[in-house]
Amino acid sequence: MHESQLWESPVLQSVLPVVEASQHVRISEEAIRRVAGWMAYEEFAPIGGGPARPFDVGPNPTRMTNLTMLVNTLNFAFTDFATSVKFETEYNGTTYVDSEAMVACMHRAIIAGEPLLTGEWAARVTRDDLARLFRGNIEMPMLAERVQILNDVGAVLVDKHQGSWSHWVASCAPALYAGGDGLLERLPVEFPRFRDVSSWRGHEVTIAKLAQLGLWSLHLSLARVGVKTLTDPWRATAFADYIVPVALRVMEIAHFTPALTEAIDNGAEIPRDSEEEVELRALSIYAVARLTDEINALRPESAQLISPQVDYRLWKSYHATHHPHHLTRTVMY
Repeated sequence: MHESQLWESPVLQSVLPVVEASQHVRISEEAIRRVAGWMAYEEFAPIGGGPARPFDVGPNPTRMTNLTMLVNTLNFAFTDFATSVKFETEYNGTTYVDSEAMVACMHRAIIAGEPLLTGEWAARVTRDDLARLFRGNIEMPMLAERVQILNDVGAVLVDKHQGSWSHWVASCAPALYAGGDGLLERLPVEFPRFRDVSSWRGHEVTIAKLAQLGLWSLHLSLARVGVKTLTDPWRATAFADYIVPVALRVMEIAHFTPALTEAIDNGAEIPRDSEEEVELRALSIYAVARLTDEINALRPESAQLISPQVDYRLWKSYHATHHPHHLTRTVMY
């Protein structure tokens, strides 16, 4: 079954033991084929970039790199754990929700001349600074954790990479995997905030949500100005978060036990690294890869997709939905 190049991903291979013995989440192969039967004919975001987005900072690759990696350093937990209300903000006449609201706040500050794109800013930022930066309908969750992450990442950037993510990227091989020198191989080693690994029944499961999302986003952003970041983008998987399981559940691809369903629907916290939480994420990665394969079977060779494109299709449709998603207190997604 697993013959396409998508399955070359070490992350995807890492989750297979969870898929094969999961107890709380089940994936319907019949539903995957059903959804692929109509989704195959949709238009998907291109793999090689596209038009500038609302939060453009100009064509300078250094600025683009620094913004993209800053965003993905903080791209987690936008729903209040007590009320299930999502963070949102208004910017230039549009209301943005979830991670898009965070980026809108960043863009507003950058345009105003604040030095967010420097490692020096990250190394010194305080809780009060972030509270002012992220103005919205609620206080952005986990502000203290965000401050610590920024301070730690900023210190490494200042000490080793001239205060710039672009210098770090330039020091790596232009691939996810390159015998240890690839961007995805080095990122969690040099910046532990990106080490997204869980233990499941004694098996180490690598999810790498933010690391993969950051590098994929960088690949797309820089492609718009003719810079190629990744020679092996097909090795990226879905970005396992709160939203993809919602999409899979609504499409009846993912099915949960009654206990897990009740916990999610009632807003009960699902502990980080619990069997339920690991299975939600691991089977999301698997299901998107399978859905991508089934979609590709119905598309011409010139229109083949990779997992991040299908992931974005699901995330874009459901990231602002009122449908409940699981709540896990974590800085990894």
